[in-house]
Amino acid sequence: MSSALGGVMDRELVDCTGRRRSPAAMPGHYAGHSPPNKGRRYPADPPTVEEIVRVMRAAGPGAIGDRLRAMIVVLWRSGLRISEALALAESDLDPGRGAVLVRRGKGGKRREVGMDAWGWQQLEPWLRVREQLPVGALFCIVSGATRGRPWSPQGVRLQLRTIAVRAGVRRRFAPHQLRHAHAVEMAHEGVPLVVIQRQLGHVNLGITSIYLQGIDNAEIIDTVHHRPPPVIPASAGLATWTRPTGEPAAPGRNSAKIRDLY
Repeated sequence: MSSALGGVMDRELVDCTGRRRSPAAMPGHYAGHSPPNKGRRYPADPPTVEEIVRVMRAAGPGAIGDRLRAMIVVLWRSGLRISEALALAESDLDPGRGAVLVRRGKGGKRREVGMDAWGWQQLEPWLRVREQLPVGALFCIVSGATRGRPWSPQGVRLQLRTIAVRAGVRRRFAPHQLRHAHAVEMAHEGVPLVVIQRQLGHVNLGITSIYLQGIDNAEIIDTVHHRPPPVIPASAGLATWTRPTGEPAAPGRNSAKIRDLY
């Protein structure tokens, strides 16, 4: 009996290719353990355009580099969540309309988002590579026995961190940071807040405003400081008002303060 049980356990510890599975890949391995980043909040500190392009260049040639550049483009130029990007299929892309279909976003909601022409150009090399791989998710494993299977979120984050270090980017470079960068750049371009909200798939504008906290304080101060003055003089047509002798003040009205304003 024990030998039969041992044989079953041995089979569970081996994957479909015959390789021994890591204990971390076994069901229930992390049961009862909190994730190391539980409760940790990261500031809205999106990378700059120059930093993102440096990482894209550092990805290098070949299918792996094309895949990483395509992932960066989808996260950055369309503002998708990492889970939404990894759930995409080739049929969800509509280059003619410039649209990307999110079949099941946060909360199970379906939406279409836009992506600019430059983004579609950067995506094209990976689409050509993807045509040579088995049918499946848009972003998939490119080699080995699991070729064609979906790429994992952990794999995306690890490769982004590794290439960012290689590119000399001295800040956190994560998938969600690229989504923040998308929101901040659209705000800079004057895109209405409600359009940014719909693009990101947020329930309300309050969540969208949090994404725009990545705007630098110096930029806010400079923008407000250089606002044009009103075109109408503040004193035009205004006369000093005084209450006639003996007339009582209106209830709740501070006449002295009103006179001071003029």
